Amino acid sequence: MAIARHDDGVRADLGALASQVHPVFMLPPLAASAFGAVLADGLAPALLVVHLVAVFAALYTAHVKDGYVDFHRRGEDDDHPLSADGCRVALAGASAVFFTCLLAIGLLVDLRAALLTLPGWVIGYLHAPQLDLTPVGATAGYPAGIAFALLGGHYVQTGTLTATVVAFAAVFFVVLCGIKTIDDATDHDYDRSIGKRTVAVVLGPERAHRFAYGLMAAGMAGVVAGAAGGVFPPASVFAPVVFGVVAAFAWRAGADAGLATKLLIRGSYLFLAVLVAAVWLA
Repeated sequence: MAIARHDDGVRADLGALASQVHPVFMLPPLAASAFGAVLADGLAPALLVVHLVAVFAALYTAHVKDGYVDFHRRGEDDDHPLSADGCRVALAGASAVFFTCLLAIGLLVDLRAALLTLPGWVIGYLHAPQLDLTPVGATAGYPAGIAFALLGGHYVQTGTLTATVVAFAAVFFVVLCGIKTIDDATDHDYDRSIGKRTVAVVLGPERAHRFAYGLMAAGMAGVVAGAAGGVFPPASVFAPVVFGVVAAFAWRAGADAGLATKLLIRGSYLFLAVLVAAVWLA
């Protein structure tokens, strides 16, 4: 069974499998899981590692399935490093790892912890070809996965969810929906040609641009309101300031949605870093 499409041998197969690890998109969900754990009073490292592995396996499943559908089934992509059989092997392996971790979480914590972890894999597996064809699914799938990663990361540590954790998850969801809308605009013309109804296709690039930044502004306002109301640590107010500076440069990128997406994703890293610092200093 050939796993790699372009070469033979173990090294080629491992390289093809490793190609589906996309750090830019994997780091935010993993960071969200760790952030959820940081919000707990105490930290159980073993539970954190199990949850991080589950989140990673869910993301890997999403990337492999997306590549398999886009190249082997839809013919959208020009190339893919994995053969069709290689995609199936990778999907089976990643899913096996995920459900092993899910079982461990259920046994070590409880059923609710497992149920909060499960949506990550479901969203990843169904992203293509089901969720990515609709505006809501294409836009909200990845942010929802990050929100569940945060909630699950906290619950496996504490066995409960607080108002602060739920509010943080909601903020991340709204902000990342805005960033995802900008990201989808990079493929507006192609998506429109094949009938994929992203927000950018439905609203048009200019209205989608305003809608996306409106969502991000709402998320930043939510952090300020949460800090003022005592839901978030007071120092959290600096996170919108840092993100706002990056978002201003992204806004100036205008029609260059690719550059704007890169800036906003890195801005989200800074946003999260400031929130983590605010929690540690509280």
